[in-house]
Amino acid sequence: MRAYARGGFSFFISSFTQRQRPLLASTTLSPPSIPLYFTPSHFRFWVSHKTTFSSSSVQVMGLHSESVDGVSLEWPAKKVRDTFIKFFEDKSHTFWKSSPVVPVNDPTLLFANAGMNQFKPIFLGNVDPNSPLSELKRACNTQKCIRAGGKHNDLDDVYGLPAGQIYATYFGGDEKAGLAADTEAKDIWLNYLPPERVLPFGCKDNFWEMGDTGPCGPCTEIHFDRIGNRDAASLVNNDDPTCIEIWNLVFIQFNRETDGSLKSLPAKHVDTGMGFERLTSILQNKMSNYDTDVFMPLFDAIQQATGACTYSGKVGDDDVDNVDMAYRVVADHIRTLSFAIADGACPGNEGREYVLRRILRRAVRYGSEVLNAKEGFFNGLVPTLVNLMDDIFPELKQHEKHIKDVIAAEETSFGKTLLKGIEKFKKAAQEVDGKTLSGQDAFVLWDTYGFPLDLTQLMAEERGLTVDTKGFIDAMAEARERSRSAQNKQAGGAITMDANATAMLHVNQVPTTDDSSKYIWFKDHDSTIRAVYTGSEFLDTAEAGQEIGVVLESTSFYAEQGGQIFDTGSIDGPHGSFKVTNVQAFGGFVLHIGSSETGKLSVGDKVTCKVDYNRRQLIAPNHTCTHMLNFALREVLGTHVDQKGSIVLPEKLRYDFSHGKPVQSEELRKIESIVNEQIKAELGVYAKEATLADAKRVNGLRAVFGEIYPDPVRIVSIGKKVEDLLADPEKEEWSQYSAELCGGTHISNTKEAKAFALLSEEGIAKGIRRVTAVTSDIALEAFKLACSLEQEVIDASNIEASLLEKKVAALRSSVDAASIPTAKKSDIRLKISLLQDQVRNAQKRLAAENRQKVVETASEKAEAAIAEGKTFCTSRVDVGVDASAVKILKEAIQEVIQEKKLPVMVFSVDESANKAIVYAGVPSKDNKCEGLEVSEWLTVALGPLKGKGGKGKGGLAQGQGTDASNVEEAIKLAVDFASMKLNC
Repeated sequence: MRAYARGGFSFFISSFTQRQRPLLASTTLSPPSIPLYFTPSHFRFWVSHKTTFSSSSVQVMGLHSESVDGVSLEWPAKKVRDTFIKFFEDKSHTFWKSSPVVPVNDPTLLFANAGMNQFKPIFLGNVDPNSPLSELKRACNTQKCIRAGGKHNDLDDVYGLPAGQIYATYFGGDEKAGLAADTEAKDIWLNYLPPERVLPFGCKDNFWEMGDTGPCGPCTEIHFDRIGNRDAASLVNNDDPTCIEIWNLVFIQFNRETDGSLKSLPAKHVDTGMGFERLTSILQNKMSNYDTDVFMPLFDAIQQATGACTYSGKVGDDDVDNVDMAYRVVADHIRTLSFAIADGACPGNEGREYVLRRILRRAVRYGSEVLNAKEGFFNGLVPTLVNLMDDIFPELKQHEKHIKDVIAAEETSFGKTLLKGIEKFKKAAQEVDGKTLSGQDAFVLWDTYGFPLDLTQLMAEERGLTVDTKGFIDAMAEARERSRSAQNKQAGGAITMDANATAMLHVNQVPTTDDSSKYIWFKDHDSTIRAVYTGSEFLDTAEAGQEIGVVLESTSFYAEQGGQIFDTGSIDGPHGSFKVTNVQAFGGFVLHIGSSETGKLSVGDKVTCKVDYNRRQLIAPNHTCTHMLNFALREVLGTHVDQKGSIVLPEKLRYDFSHGKPVQSEELRKIESIVNEQIKAELGVYAKEATLADAKRVNGLRAVFGEIYPDPVRIVSIGKKVEDLLADPEKEEWSQYSAELCGGTHISNTKEAKAFALLSEEGIAKGIRRVTAVTSDIALEAFKLACSLEQEVIDASNIEASLLEKKVAALRSSVDAASIPTAKKSDIRLKISLLQDQVRNAQKRLAAENRQKVVETASEKAEAAIAEGKTFCTSRVDVGVDASAVKILKEAIQEVIQEKKLPVMVFSVDESANKAIVYAGVPSKDNKCEGLEVSEWLTVALGPLKGKGGKGKGGLAQGQGTDASNVEEAIKLAVDFASMKLNC
């Protein structure tokens, strides 16, 4: 079977290795002089538990089931999990809640792929010393994970597994990478297992890495032989389903740098993981994970939804029609998608969003083509999953409707092209010359029908074909580049501090930066330089012109965090001035980034921090209004609205939030109005620190889902003092005020914001909307401009019709380009639409008048010609030269020909443009007109006009000339030609 995506839930613990490697998140956790260890007797304790999602590992924990096929279980899945957690809690481990599968503030990961991800700041030495994470020494958890590949899985005698069926692996070293064999782990295993069951492996199997960059290290694993009573050493790490890895213990001692090198971490840690589904299958004496109580509830739901035959557990060649494979894929992918969507991700076209779209479309294809499921079956599985998991992960229940809506929308979208795409694939597969489907065909399936490449490859594989991947890549290179660019965004300054840098500061007894003065405005702050850093080394002195980072004992500068941009300014010392262009925080150290403008800066210098408070005065109202916007959105749209991101800049604010549909103009007006009402109310803005526990008790308090807050935490409240909130935290009234956990800088009263204007609203992913807004003088200017444009539109209604069309086009262009409130922009556009209706009505009236004018003039000329004994007529009626004029001439000439029964030619001139149009008509089947061919007649008339004309159809022909000055000559030539042809 071909793995497609892996993901799941994991139990994770962080503990101390028996190899006497201290568990130190940084030197702030435990002084280097007091390392903490564990002994070999504890070896069996350090385990962790992970569940994998894959095409062959499909379902969730059966949390409520106590039996399989009606047989009572000694080890139901729920008991396996609960036993694990209780065991480690009894061993002084803190149970730590799962982080979202969408990583918070970690651009190196698409999804959380291991239980240790959320502890990464500890490993890297960047943990905020005020964060609860900084207090952790030992932890266990059940972590939601989604993996696009990889392996990280565990065990203990608590579960009573037979030792004779256990094999251990250890890192055998890598000479090319300069890594020695982990003989220490080997020697410990030999205390418990015979040598033939302690096996060395290289980097591929026994050197664990989170991703392309980040914490990593050698690992040791336990593998379990399901069969027993045999030598299974050759099956270890050989993808044999009867000999499986169940535990992985990683000694995190390196950091993989962006250049691929390994840098030793100053503090060492242990991360371990156990394969939950595998362990459960072993404890329940099942040969397959899918035969346990972990999977059956979802399989039952799939059978009921599709009417397919019951799941029978077949794999490989035995699964002839792929029905059981389809069960596994569908169950796996509904889990993956549900957790990802609940945590804020959505299927889309780039990055993690595209991964989810691929997963969803693969599941829908299996359901439709293999299980004969009807459209919409997939989102119908969500309630079953929620019922299975909501006691552990309540966010599933909270977002159940949103999950269903997102999946349903994706199903509908893909459903429109799925069947056609399958037919296209079948046709292309039948026409294959050889065994390879062309890259162009794969690209068409991707581009036109929405088939991800791996789905096409899977379908090809089922027919014994391969896909020309290079051809596909060449065909979609441009699209791939767009997708790739979305994953390469990086924030922060050019200089960053890694774990070794922060550890060095601790070793040198440099205290973390006291930045409490960042909340004091309009006052210079005196401090002392404690470190000067280039990005690779610490200096005692920096010369003028060098780009460096400066760590101070204390600072009044705000370091970028929580969406708010950093402060800028200068740091003045006795020998020079340092221009601060960026400020970032790393593990409690505030790094002031910039360059020395004059003189030099040295460690120990007494300096003065001079923040650019004029710039901060632009940022602060934007941040405070972001809080009021958050409140207003929930008031107008509903309590389902959650913050999904924000950026607070001097010139604007941007806010992303969860909402399943576009925000209507009237809703935007209400949201904007609520914020402006709070500004006009001149509400006080209050801030105060409180314990995290006390803060969370405040009714209506807002926090960003997945964010890890320090303890104590800062509460920012608008309209009510924080002391009042804390005194009676459950009071219903508090929900009517904005209160958030926030460490940003704010105005002291809402009146300082002056005004608030929402400039735009758009969707950035399914279920995620984005608004952009401005405040203060920029907002006032936006409203002023809106009023000016609106008045201009009102005044335009009095312009004469002939000039109005150009005015409307100019107004529309001006409004589209204007930075004005988006609700007001909608109003003005509506008024412009009414003006456009006015233009259309005037044009219709003018067209009718012109048509009548042409008919009357041509009819008079025709009657005069008949009276003179002529059998044709020509006339000039100036009604323009545009498409409308052509239509008028055509209809008028047809009417005259029908009534007068003689050839007619009409000229219309626009002297200002020096253009003319000519329209001619000759009655068909009329003996009097024989000899006069309409296209020839037109060609003669167009000659002096330097024009071209069509060949004519149905006795009608038209043309346009670019020199109208010769129109009289053209008319004369037309008359002479017709007279000659008709002998009159």
